[in-house]
Amino acid sequence: MTATDPTSPAAPARPWALLAELTHACPLHCGYCSNPLELTRRSRELSTGQWTDVLRQAGELGVVHTHLSGGEPLLRPDLEHIVAAAETAGIYTQLVTSGVGLDEARLAALTEAGLRSVQLSVQHADPDASDRIAVRRGSFAQKERAAGLVRSAGLPLGLNVVLHRENLDAVDAVVELGLAWGVDRIELANTQFYGWGLLNRDALLPTRDQLARARAAVERWRERLSAASGPDLVWVVPDYFDGVAKPCMGGWGAVSLTVSPDGTVLPCPAAAALPDLDPPNVRDHPLAWIWDHSEAFTRYRGTDWMADPCRACSRRDEDFGGCRCQAYALTGDASRTDPACRLSPDHGLVRALTEDTTGGTAVPSPVPVRPRRPAQAAR
Repeated sequence: MTATDPTSPAAPARPWALLAELTHACPLHCGYCSNPLELTRRSRELSTGQWTDVLRQAGELGVVHTHLSGGEPLLRPDLEHIVAAAETAGIYTQLVTSGVGLDEARLAALTEAGLRSVQLSVQHADPDASDRIAVRRGSFAQKERAAGLVRSAGLPLGLNVVLHRENLDAVDAVVELGLAWGVDRIELANTQFYGWGLLNRDALLPTRDQLARARAAVERWRERLSAASGPDLVWVVPDYFDGVAKPCMGGWGAVSLTVSPDGTVLPCPAAAALPDLDPPNVRDHPLAWIWDHSEAFTRYRGTDWMADPCRACSRRDEDFGGCRCQAYALTGDASRTDPACRLSPDHGLVRALTEDTTGGTAVPSPVPVRPRRPAQAAR
């Protein structure tokens, strides 16, 4: 599919969301981490000035919301400057953080720079279990303190819990934890099997009974919270168990883009795993050209690239053939129908995985890289 002139009627819609992966360094070692197995070194990260320019370009392109993520974005000593650059560009900022290292002074500086909201990750409602999954003793206590600081600062607070075999039976306790911490949103995100999550899939895959119990618990809580005007409760459905493919990121190159720590631009965070994608970099091309013209963004945009059964499917404009990265991870071919779909000729691969959920031992994600000195503005 060939990219079109952005001024023409057939031009792709403007993106409204940006995932800014500021660093791959992290104080935690979660086995479900979706970051790539080969992480970007601190020495290759974009500088303060380069991130400032990325955010300026993103605002001009139409982006109105950014997740400042990682790794752990608090390990960027220039995070306040990056937040301020997004504010100047007219972009709403949400900090996606483990909470480790967040103190009152840092939060005050970030808020003054323009930070609008915080999404805090927790691995389990039980402190010991949370620390064990994160492979960091005392991390739960730091998360609890961070939640209190965010609420005291008056910022919207979301709680994110990645669900898997080790914590899926704790959904009730997780929701109760969110209520106790006064959060505005609780996201229960079943593990996506990319990066370290794919490597550890055998240890992370839940049983069907676990999923059924968790789903029933979510429905009970939704009814209760709706009646009480409580926080939003989001259930990110599992990839392998429902027989229905999910549209990746709202469609490939449709609503969002990801900028990796080294400036690589991707249609979704996991797309770095596709071996022949040859993604562009902001050091070499403007964001607008990347969105409109780069082969990496146009390859699976829309539906013209599809083969059967997707081409003839009534859901093709809803699920866009499912996830390209998952198709590649399971079949070695990113252009095939997502095997999560029951209509896929490769669906047997998924059925086999979900029938044999015997467990295993997760490999912790890499040790964190020491923080570097504050990045200097690009000349």
